[in-house]
Amino acid sequence: MSSVNDPVNFALTRRHLLRRASMGFGGLAAAALFGNAAAARQTGNASRPHHRPKVKSVIFLYMDGAPSQVDTFDPKPRLAAENGQPIGMEIPKTQFDNVGSVLQSPWTFRPGGESGLPISDLFPKLRERADELCIVRSMTSQFPEHTSANYFLHTGFGGLGRPSIGAWAQYGLGRSADDLPGYVVLNGGLIPPGGLDTFGSGFLPASFQASLLRPSDPPVADVAPIERFAGHQRRKLDLLAELDANFAERYTGEAQVDAAIENWETAARMQTAVPEVFDLSGESQATRELYGLDAEFEHTRTYARQCLLARRLVERGVRFIELTCPNCGHDRWDQHSNLKNGHEANARAVDQPIAALLGDLRRRGLLEDTLVLFAGEFGRTPMAQGSNGRDHNPHGYSIWLAGGGVQGGQAVGATDDYGYFAVDQRCDMHDLHATVLHLLGFDHTRLTFRFGGRDMRLTDVHGVVQDAWLA
Repeated sequence: MSSVNDPVNFALTRRHLLRRASMGFGGLAAAALFGNAAAARQTGNASRPHHRPKVKSVIFLYMDGAPSQVDTFDPKPRLAAENGQPIGMEIPKTQFDNVGSVLQSPWTFRPGGESGLPISDLFPKLRERADELCIVRSMTSQFPEHTSANYFLHTGFGGLGRPSIGAWAQYGLGRSADDLPGYVVLNGGLIPPGGLDTFGSGFLPASFQASLLRPSDPPVADVAPIERFAGHQRRKLDLLAELDANFAERYTGEAQVDAAIENWETAARMQTAVPEVFDLSGESQATRELYGLDAEFEHTRTYARQCLLARRLVERGVRFIELTCPNCGHDRWDQHSNLKNGHEANARAVDQPIAALLGDLRRRGLLEDTLVLFAGEFGRTPMAQGSNGRDHNPHGYSIWLAGGGVQGGQAVGATDDYGYFAVDQRCDMHDLHATVLHLLGFDHTRLTFRFGGRDMRLTDVHGVVQDAWLA
């Protein structure tokens, strides 16, 4: 399939006709700021999906710090049988190399739903939605340290400079909403190690990077106009459009110029759309109670608002929504000590809102068009770090998916009897990315962008779509 990076087969679009006719992106800026939203809609640069998409949007529930697989979704009776003993297998050097004895899970696993998927008591509400979940117990990472592992999870590369998966999704599909970004990160209070570059656009145009919004009021600085009268702001925007058009004519085809103008356009339209999306006053009391907006625990309220906003953004056509964790005071899910208190606080914050989100999406007919992904950057060790924590473990851990195109009510893959290494249907990060892109309608080997003399892609030269996960 041709793309803008293929000079031989590229079919000229309206955007590029304007650009090559010396009107540049300024013409589109003027159209948008004069109210012609249809003319200004961002279409993405990869033309169209390669096959019929199973989903239109992705909600990524990013579990910053790495939940323990053996305490959440991968029960290991051997840990209880050998609790307090030296681990009976050869282990690699751990991140902090403070290896204690085998540590059994403090939580009981119980079957959930008709499928009987075992989920620990950390997630009693989510366990009720077990039949929606495809739990992958054989996920792996190439990095045992948070910053590199976060980049790898988000971009398929362990360092700076690559586009995040949300940027790739927007590049491929474009925006379906004229007045909202295509890629939104709802900041619950914790920016992951690696910083905002985790959500960046890398070598893709800057218009594909995430817009970071708070689930509070105001969701973003300066979203409310400072002008008292709409006509006053209108004249400012008209002048800005004229200046943009003149500037863009001098730099026809410059991606940085186009992206800057497009971001200005989006910001202008967001002044109307964002306050409406983030106003939850019209939601019913039943919905508020379902998500936990009035819960006793402050951090449940924070994450409840994020999950409800994610549903509202999906309803308005946002392509990729990522939720970050609230700060529960236990250094994310990164419990090198005090495992019980730390994991319980984090799970208490997210359990009810996530279960509510899945149920609400299902009731509204949105889940069949939405992929929900729950993942951290790696897992944790089955033996203690010190006496009551767990160290980093990239060798085998659990994530789950739910929604369109995913076969729920199943666990795929396996770790060994201790829960340390993936031993069946081992899955690499590139496989996860390939599968997400597949559900969005893309062959991951063909979704490319020309940079540095080669066709770059999210999955580099790796990645296999995981058919076992799919319905």
